[in-house]
Amino acid sequence: MTIRRLPTVRECMDTNVPILSPETDIFKGVSFLLHKRVTGAPVIGAKGELVGMLTEFDCLKLLTLGNADHEPPKGQVKDFMSTAVQTIPPDMDIYYVAGLFMKVHFRRFPVVEDGQLVGAITRFDIMRAVQRGLVAR
Repeated sequence: MTIRRLPTVRECMDTNVPILSPETDIFKGVSFLLHKRVTGAPVIGAKGELVGMLTEFDCLKLLTLGNADHEPPKGQVKDFMSTAVQTIPPDMDIYYVAGLFMKVHFRRFPVVEDGQLVGAITRFDIMRAVQRGLVAR
């Protein structure tokens, strides 16, 4: 079995990435993820910069927080999002990205170029690349 030239992230990433604002109400953020059928979305600040990610894992906090009256917590996406976000450049090859996915629990990497979000790549995108015949049989 031989491996052909592996494509870059730019060739496999999704450029139509649903994004959230940090000021979005957290329950609207949850609805957004469900409506878009995604497990996470980049959170973009007022200057167009990536300020965090809201993931399904972050949304689980809503069930663990609250008060004695069993009322759900209130807040905005910025109160629940992950701010330590690992990004990748679009020129990275997907072999390397696959290795990164093996070391983390999340399912997507935001792709950033010149400080701006240009896309996202998921585990599923990597699987699609494999299916397209990157590995000769």
